[in-house]
Amino acid sequence: MFAVTDINDTIARLKKHGAELIGEVVNYEDIYLLCYLRGPEGIMIALAEQLGEKSVKDVLENS
Repeated sequence: MFAVTDINDTIARLKKHGAELIGEVVNYEDIYLLCYLRGPEGIMIALAEQLGEKSVKDVLENS
């Protein structure tokens, strides 16, 4: 998984090089936007964009 600052821009740039979005971009607990892409060689990667300042750790500690 790769952390990115703008997931939509990253997806657009990777698509220009032959990557395909697998499924859709999903919002996880209003903490991250997540997605999977398949590159032209068939390798899958995951992208994550953090939303705001809250982390997964913060959510788990407050559960």
